[in-house]
Amino acid sequence: MDKILSASFLKAPKYKEGAAFVFSKEFESDKPIKSATLQISSLGVYVAYLNGQRVGDFILAPGWTVYEKRLQYQTYDVTDLIKDGKNIITAEVGRGWRFHKRPQHATKHIKADEPALIASLCLTYNDGSEAIINTDSTWKSSESKTVYNDMYGGETYDDNFVSEEKSAVAFPHPKEILIPQEGEKVAEKERLKPQRLITTPECDTVIDFGQNLTGYVEFKAKGNKNDELVITHFEVLDKNGNVYTENLRKAKQQVRYICSGEEKLYKPSFTFYGFRFIKLEGFKDVNPDDFTAIAVYSDMKRIGHFESSDPLLNRLYENIIWGQRGNFLDVPTDCPQRDERLGWTGDAQVFIRVASMNYDVSTFFRKWLNDMAAEQGEDGRITHVIPATFDGGGSAAWGDAATICPWQLYLSYGNKEDLEHNFPMMKKWVDYIRKSAAHKSLIQCFKGSRNPYLWNTGKHFGDWLALDIEGDDEDARGATDHDYIATAFFAYSTELLIKAGEVLGKDMSEYKALHENIVKAYREEYVNPDGTIKINTQTACVLALKFGLTPDREATANQLVSLIRKYGHLTTGFVGTPYLLHVLTDIGEVELAYDLLLRKEYPSWLYPVTQGATTMWERWNGQRPDGSFATPGMNSFNHYAYGAVGDWLYSTAAGITMRDGTVAYEDLIFKPQTDKRLTFVKASIETARGTVASEWRRETDKTVYTFTVPAGSKAEAVLEGKTYKLNEGVNTITL
Repeated sequence: MDKILSASFLKAPKYKEGAAFVFSKEFESDKPIKSATLQISSLGVYVAYLNGQRVGDFILAPGWTVYEKRLQYQTYDVTDLIKDGKNIITAEVGRGWRFHKRPQHATKHIKADEPALIASLCLTYNDGSEAIINTDSTWKSSESKTVYNDMYGGETYDDNFVSEEKSAVAFPHPKEILIPQEGEKVAEKERLKPQRLITTPECDTVIDFGQNLTGYVEFKAKGNKNDELVITHFEVLDKNGNVYTENLRKAKQQVRYICSGEEKLYKPSFTFYGFRFIKLEGFKDVNPDDFTAIAVYSDMKRIGHFESSDPLLNRLYENIIWGQRGNFLDVPTDCPQRDERLGWTGDAQVFIRVASMNYDVSTFFRKWLNDMAAEQGEDGRITHVIPATFDGGGSAAWGDAATICPWQLYLSYGNKEDLEHNFPMMKKWVDYIRKSAAHKSLIQCFKGSRNPYLWNTGKHFGDWLALDIEGDDEDARGATDHDYIATAFFAYSTELLIKAGEVLGKDMSEYKALHENIVKAYREEYVNPDGTIKINTQTACVLALKFGLTPDREATANQLVSLIRKYGHLTTGFVGTPYLLHVLTDIGEVELAYDLLLRKEYPSWLYPVTQGATTMWERWNGQRPDGSFATPGMNSFNHYAYGAVGDWLYSTAAGITMRDGTVAYEDLIFKPQTDKRLTFVKASIETARGTVASEWRRETDKTVYTFTVPAGSKAEAVLEGKTYKLNEGVNTITL
């Protein structure tokens, strides 16, 4: 039995909003110890210590879940930290993600953002006896030197502050919500030293770390007693070289440190920041060596790599990697800097394919999908963000994460049990759409028309941040009809549900008939007699081709190409962009796909790179060619969604693909598409079977292809219209 279930939740006797609290217990260990195990969790985020030594290295433990239903706890082996005789266990607890103040996080016993602790320390002695130290009212509580902490605001640390110690308060709170840790721990990863010390035109002292990242800064705090040191974290300088923080909205992103007169090395404990630059106030004789930026994200295993002969393309790929690092912090957040940082479902579903190529995200997404299932409404609706922090849900392409993410995880890693586990959620989502569409059709029938297979009800985000509303690059909605997008995803999610059901051996005849009816209704409503799409946008054509909805692929393909040539660039948003290059490749327009990929002018993937970007931008026009910024209300410079293009780099530029109907790289088809503007491309993915790698390189008038096939996988290469059987190990073909 988990010992933590016998412990009590503790809170401070008096809550001070924004403060962190310390809970402690002294105990004796008077016999030789065989082992010691600590199980611990919190409402908020905690850092635990035994005899002054930090327990574990989980940052922002216990992580972010649907707290009213699922609260992770961690188990640590602390045998080496126990001393003979007197010991003390301490846990400092901050507000963490509960500061969102979701009403469900509160009960009559605890406020929605009030920190609380639960823990159980089990000492097993050599003689077989045990001693259990549980959190209860014998523990002490005091206010922390972290006198203020907030995920958006930052932290204030007062090294002079001394709090009176009082008895902690035990209170009843459901313990059935406690679950063993499911996700990856959040860990400190890369450490970056300053690249530049800047004095801005407005005379601010700024440090540039050269890389936009998520985490915090470790620094030497030096000053006289009561001196205040302030660090403001931000992403970009404006066109004049001055500090720009408007895009943070209400997030202050600050550290405030009140000195005691004694020099100390400090870093925050209860928050994180999205930043490349920091502004320093109160620091005297700034030495850049006193500052280190620490990247913090989920401890996923890196499995994928990509490189080409084009430095800008390589920087784009690195931006994709850093975007994933910065936003895969326990949940797949949209951005790490402004007052948001939420697990947006739409962003996650467009990026999951390349995410699973860059890193092993199976554990990361398994935990997040469990929270999605926990948040799913009784009617099947999926909330816009997971965990949910506000009302609203059911948007096409956002809620469809419920089908797209489980299916992609199965394709990437081949775990049928995960698919079985998520199938009820997938089915409930499709049934929700079906009921929504049917409900609207009942209303429409009174107007003389009724089609229960068109999803034309509810509110949707559309092709978010597309550029096809002419004359307005700020309109977030995109020009593609929202009902059109909804119906297209109705068909797609139904198709994925059918595929999942067939893998699991279920009778999917009902949903096959549903899919046929959706496609029929779509074609009647949205396809012209000449095979073109009535909604004349790039995204509309992309969805028609990608989801197999158009009855005339040639006509729709020509329409898409015509639209791209009309504008001279892409105009797609969050919905169309992830599929754009794949669709162009499928219709034989590989050169045009490369044209879009390698375009340097605004708008394009490489335009931000030419502007010095080190992560993906939220908007194509985050900073315009004239140096002006897009609306500060929604302009993140670390937003991974458009990084979905990375899966095209792996699967088309490098050509690593799987045969249809197979999973986990068990049956490979290498089909690289070369381009005269590149002299080499290489990529690799470390799979459960071993490393899969593909490389092509131009040598004088020939191209040398090298493919690596892991043991146990079948493989072939398709090059210049011919098929070549490959063996396990390294294969080289020169053409």
